[in-house]
Parts: sequence; structure tokens; C-alpha cells
Amino acid sequence: MNQITWERNPSPEKLDSIGVYDWPIWEKEASIFPWTYDSSETCYLLAGKVTVTPDDGEPMTFQANDLVTFPAGMSCTWEIHEPVRKHYNFS
Repeated sequence: MNQITWERNPSPEKLDSIGVYDWPIWEKEASIFPWTYDSSETCYLLAGKVTVTPDDGEPMTFQANDLVTFPAGMSCTWEIHEPVRKHYNFS
């Protein structure tokens, strides 16, 4: 299975080149919930802190200014420690 990939503090040029600022915004309060990705999702965290634990993997923690890609087909648990605000794009 594909793995989660991420980049901390990507350059403004990279964010512009992939169109991050044109993507919709999603917000969620501190909570814990299961999630399965039907398609690949790339997101750019504007605020917050979250730990994502794949059902078959190790927990990974992400925060503001992280660019993260979750693979299609991955099931996981999201634990939002601080309210999250992110741009997101499914592909």
C-alpha cells in the first residue's frame, strides 16, 4: 500500500504551482474519528495539529504549514489535538 507523504514548510512557489490557495477549505474541532480515503487527498494545513494513524501503520503528526498526501484506499484514525483548518484536493 502507498504511504503518507508530507513536506514541512513547502515553498510559496510550490504551493502556487499546485494551486493550493484555490482548493476548498475544511475545518474541524478537536475530535477523534475513523476515515477511509476513496481517492488520494493532498492537503495543506493552515492551522491546528493532528495525529493520523493508518490501520496498518505508525501514527504521524502534522501541523500548520505541512503539505500532506494521503493515498487512496487507506483507512486510518484522525485525532485532532488542536482545531484544524486546511486546504484540500482529492485526485
